[in-house]
Amino acid sequence: MLFLITNRKIIRNKTFIEVIEKAVAGGVEAVILREKDLTYDELLPIAKAVRKITKEKNALLIINRNLEVAKAVGADGYHTGFYDFIKTSFNWKGSLGVSVHSLEEAILAEKKGANYLLASHVYKTDCKKGLAPKGLNFIKEIKENVNIPVIALGGITNKNVREVLLTGVEGIAVMSFIVSSEDPYTAAQKLKENMRIV
Repeated sequence: MLFLITNRKIIRNKTFIEVIEKAVAGGVEAVILREKDLTYDELLPIAKAVRKITKEKNALLIINRNLEVAKAVGADGYHTGFYDFIKTSFNWKGSLGVSVHSLEEAILAEKKGANYLLASHVYKTDCKKGLAPKGLNFIKEIKENVNIPVIALGGITNKNVREVLLTGVEGIAVMSFIVSSEDPYTAAQKLKENMRIV
């Protein structure tokens, strides 16, 4: 399954909504709306517009770290960071995803009720400058120790997506490969094509 994580600050030559439309048309199956600096009032109209696109194309919408917006637009899922997840009780009926950066976090998140894990970062990426990538063995280790779906993230492109999928993950997530692409439709399409071969 192909996840897109949004970041309006790295878009090149299109509007935010154009990027989402083209990415979903190209094969993205779930959009994680991750615009953490926006307030409820700022994020809500964007979330409604993205919800319209995902519903039309039968894709999932997951809201990152704004539970009230997730509820207001009837999102399919809510996503949060590990520490927020461990500290907080969520009144949420949909899918609940958690970002993890270690095996310990993965095991604890599953125990506390996460429905899926976003594990990162696999390869070197500009989104995590200065932080060493964790590699494929990190993903394999998590897969061996949890029973919920694992989505791999970090520096994944059409050139390395096959080797990531061979770890057994249920999906991959990308940000810059699609969002900052000159052609988000083709970028998503290339990923999907290479994902089908595994």
